[in-house]
Amino acid sequence: MYLPSFRLEDKVALVTGAGRGIGKALAIGLAEAGANVVLVARSEGDLRGVAEEIERLGRKAYPIRADITEMDNLDKILQTTLKWADTIDILVNNAGTNIRTPAHHVTNEEWEMLMQLNLKSAFFLSQKVAQVMQSNGGGKIINISSVAGHVSLRTGVVYGATKAAMIQMTKNLAVEWAPYGITVNSIGPWYFRTPITEKLLDKKEYLQDILVRTPMKRIGVLEELVGPVVFLASDGANYITGQTLFVDGGMSVYGF
Repeated sequence: MYLPSFRLEDKVALVTGAGRGIGKALAIGLAEAGANVVLVARSEGDLRGVAEEIERLGRKAYPIRADITEMDNLDKILQTTLKWADTIDILVNNAGTNIRTPAHHVTNEEWEMLMQLNLKSAFFLSQKVAQVMQSNGGGKIINISSVAGHVSLRTGVVYGATKAAMIQMTKNLAVEWAPYGITVNSIGPWYFRTPITEKLLDKKEYLQDILVRTPMKRIGVLEELVGPVVFLASDGANYITGQTLFVDGGMSVYGF
């Protein structure tokens, strides 16, 4: 047999920013593939709703309300997860946000907040989870980056810097942790309708500008991010590490 399994039966996946948008879609998609999911987000109400959807699929959901920009909370997340599930097989570093301030007007507070949430928290949570994975013989870490880390966009200089750093961090960690059976990859989305982007995409002129730059002439739907993440979390991607898969309708290779 040549076809590997893309199922994640009884694996334990930890997803940050799992209360809504991309994180919610990924958490539910991982559960549909067979995983039990640890859900991390700041909103208890959002967590409860996602947990109920996962439990209706016959999988276990473990909601943890925590702000991952507080470093002490990372230990809490790890300890609570291991108390419930004993292990972590998959980590999806999804939590993040954007502030679209022009470079001339970026404040120190904005810089620190974006770096802390988008990058620093992902690194230190990966560091802690990788120690568990190493003890268990391996695991899968998937970072949610962005095409903004690969090409210059009007999403803001600080956001772009955090996502570019995440792509490079993915490469470095992949090399360092490969001997332990840990793969580290990232996904680079273009525009998808989420609570962060929906107001922008509702502007006809803005949406048209996005479509002009997208060969497939449409924005993505959240389900189209689930397949790549499930793939990278599965046995089908066992020999893939350090890569960023752009899920962008061809935008990142289009010479506009």
